[in-house]
Amino acid sequence: MTSELRQGPDRRREPRGGRRPADRSGFAPLVLVADEDQASGDMCETLLGTLRFAVARVDSVDKAISVISTLLPDIIVARGNDVSPLQRAAWPSGVPFVTVTDHLNDPDALMNAIRQAIRTARTQPN
Repeated sequence: MTSELRQGPDRRREPRGGRRPADRSGFAPLVLVADEDQASGDMCETLLGTLRFAVARVDSVDKAISVISTLLPDIIVARGNDVSPLQRAAWPSGVPFVTVTDHLNDPDALMNAIRQAIRTARTQPN
């Protein structure tokens, strides 16, 4: 015989935050991170992983272009000398795109830009 150890009411069936009613079960947006700078790429990958995003990281824009059709990411985060070829490759599929600039070096600003891009893509008609 086991004794009941709970002191309060049974809350096992109650939602515990973190999810929104509109979220699909098991959905974690796949973020393709294309960053030529090792330090900022590591920071971006760590932040996204901490927030439970699925992350695919490449170290150049050319590699990102070659894997975009295979991975089918939900969003692309890119930093490099010239990211316009990657933007053109992502445009036909409608994948949201965030270009990391100097004003997005702050982790909070970067995460806000990523969240805004995802929200905008979800509200646009297909």
